[in-house]
Amino acid sequence: MKTVFSRNFYCTLGLLGIFITNTFAQSSDKMDWWKDAKFGMFMHWGLYSQTAGYWDGHIAKGNEHFMIHEKISLKDYGKIAEDFNPVNYDAEEWVLTAKEAGMKYIIITSKHHDGFAMFDSPSNDYNIKTRTPYGKDPMKELVDACHKHDIKFGFYYSLGRDWEDPDVATNWPHKGGRSNLVDYPDEDIKVFSRYFERKVKPQVKELLTQYGKIDVIWFDTPELISPEESKELRELILGIQPDCIINSRIKHGFGDYKVTEQKIVEGLEVEPWEACITMGKNWGYIEYDTIYKSSELMTRQLLEIVSKGGNLLLNNGPTALGEITSLAQKRLSQIGKWMGGNSEGIYGSKPWHVQSERLAEVPKNTEKVNVSTEENTMIDNLKDETSKVIFPEVRFTKKEDNIYAYVCSFKGKQVTIKSFPKNQIKINKVALLGSSKKIKWRQTNEGLKIKMPVYTKNDIPISGFKIIIE
Repeated sequence: MKTVFSRNFYCTLGLLGIFITNTFAQSSDKMDWWKDAKFGMFMHWGLYSQTAGYWDGHIAKGNEHFMIHEKISLKDYGKIAEDFNPVNYDAEEWVLTAKEAGMKYIIITSKHHDGFAMFDSPSNDYNIKTRTPYGKDPMKELVDACHKHDIKFGFYYSLGRDWEDPDVATNWPHKGGRSNLVDYPDEDIKVFSRYFERKVKPQVKELLTQYGKIDVIWFDTPELISPEESKELRELILGIQPDCIINSRIKHGFGDYKVTEQKIVEGLEVEPWEACITMGKNWGYIEYDTIYKSSELMTRQLLEIVSKGGNLLLNNGPTALGEITSLAQKRLSQIGKWMGGNSEGIYGSKPWHVQSERLAEVPKNTEKVNVSTEENTMIDNLKDETSKVIFPEVRFTKKEDNIYAYVCSFKGKQVTIKSFPKNQIKINKVALLGSSKKIKWRQTNEGLKIKMPVYTKNDIPISGFKIIIE
């Protein structure tokens, strides 16, 4: 059954003062591509990429959020733009990197919390075209390249944090906790609606009218936006581009899907959802952030998310010169090679009634960030709650009448998948994804027994099996 919410429906809700809290406002038709895509690239790129994790000769507090953590004035922070010149930027190379990794869409920061627009914004001159030696709009090339190579495109926009504007107050983790108090110290005189009218609405209109089709508007940190403003913003977006998808961070239940940040949900989610996760520790480019998750771990996280009905939006931070780091390229290339043979059970799939099966006891996760003891200055961008433990398990998906079993990180010669006992389910055929070779398998009341392939040193040790039921 399709769930379709019209504009009149939202108007009625607004008049009644009733707002959706748990059900996401979605049109099944426009969400179809997103639900099938499963895998996207998140890109954090801005003035913070230029400083690469440093400020005034030392490692900056707060990494890409360092403007407020280091208590830097807008005037001094804005000087970074004088050196920002991404001469090695190649939009088509970015898009092909994502496509070859198996990603189906790209979301990039059009404006992060620092308030600096990475696009040509006629309504506000604090932008890359006006303030930098680069003097061009890199978003135009990126959108065009996405359209050329059949990759869906979306803009990230920091909604309720903007350190350039005088009317943006915040209330987390306390009053003024994420505000620019250097230039605008009095939180009590700030009026969000003035910022909303002066900057948000004009810039969102620009993002939706200057580049052709935009598939997603990805809001972040809605903070103090009112229900009425969230509703108005949704109507503004859909009035210009009716097929545009909006994430839950528009706030007050007016999004099409929900977002988890640096976290994977515990179990199956019925509503559309997406996990945005970093490859390293940070969102933006940090020169000393050189320890990335392994390709095996990130592939496992993709499978876990998909088995629970979600999408993975995997982040990388390009450099100030406009380059995707060599380490990110290496990881993405390895994932792409694996996806080339194993994606059949990922794209367009749905969760099976069993999401996973453990093949061994799970060791204690010693790498998970203990959020409760993190200082507030760092909790924004170092709260990675995803597990880093690799252990043998099976992840399941379903497409049409076929079940897909992904055996992860298993070193034995034969695996027994107990979710397929012969006395409960009859299997007609088992095929190894990405291979034309026949595999040895047999089904017993104990489960499905499969002879495992032998991995080479460069393989991601995850095998996907297509299981055809009688």
